Amino acid sequence: MATMNGTATYDVIIVGGGPCGLAAGIEASKSGLTHLILEKGSITESIRRYPKMMRFFSTAENIEIGGIPFPITGVKANRNEALQYYRKVAGYYKLNVKLFTTVDRVEKHGEAFLVLTTTGQTYHARKVILATGYFDKPRWLGISGEELPHVTHYYDEPFQYSFSNVVIIGASNSAVEAALELYRADAHVTIVHRAEDFRKTVKYWLIPDVKNRVKEGKIHTQFNTCITRIEPGKVCTANLQTGEESELPADFVLILTGYIPDADLLQRCGVELNYETQVPVYDKETFETNVPGLYVCGTVMAGIYTEKVFIENGREHAQAIIDHIVGREVHQVKELIERI
Repeated sequence: MATMNGTATYDVIIVGGGPCGLAAGIEASKSGLTHLILEKGSITESIRRYPKMMRFFSTAENIEIGGIPFPITGVKANRNEALQYYRKVAGYYKLNVKLFTTVDRVEKHGEAFLVLTTTGQTYHARKVILATGYFDKPRWLGISGEELPHVTHYYDEPFQYSFSNVVIIGASNSAVEAALELYRADAHVTIVHRAEDFRKTVKYWLIPDVKNRVKEGKIHTQFNTCITRIEPGKVCTANLQTGEESELPADFVLILTGYIPDADLLQRCGVELNYETQVPVYDKETFETNVPGLYVCGTVMAGIYTEKVFIENGREHAQAIIDHIVGREVHQVKELIERI
């Protein structure tokens, strides 16, 4: 590892220790580059915070990294299997990871970068890859009562909600999975959603299950409806077609309307964003941003289109980025280029 003014300088610093960040570390290591992965939580922190009984949409081989097989008894991995797999892969490649270290910003000085953390630690690098994902930033509705203690933007497991009234805002994968688990844990569940039906992107095996539960009256829905405010013990709703207002009992409110990348962090690093989509400015082949030597990798580049970038295609960004850094022919990530 080289030094600059007596300070160690890494060839690559990767911000984020999720699957895509780990993939970048692996590709850097394979190419003989010194690297450091800075992660604000634990290894694959976002997956650790997923619902405890969650199962991935992608098959196991499509979320593998580093060429290491992901053996499971079924076809699709669950949360616990993924946590074990990514930890083992990080250990196998002896990735240089510093955990529980939050990056505040990245500054370019000449041909090198300073990576500054919230604790005052500073790291030096020739190149930087931002692989921070999006799970830390929920989509806030901006309604009264959203900050109340019985309201959350995250769901982990159903048992604390048994025998209570739960209102779920949203109708995507996370909302549907939560509703089904809560119903089976004896919660009284109502889904409230602005559109006329569940999102088309909901996992195909969940749709017949949830629709049959709705038909049976075991899960309740209010479509074409928005929440106007949240109060202790209830939510106030308005039908978007008729304007009719009503109230629902709510011991708990789960706002499961998705998450977005940390636009503020990207801007503090000097990355330009599209105002409407929040998609950063980057080269579609190399993933280099408007800041030369600073790259985006994985779902952090998705802006508001988080359903378009995930582990399955995001893991490929790492190879393209490292190819560009070392001067090789760049691996083409065609699927992503076509989608965004």
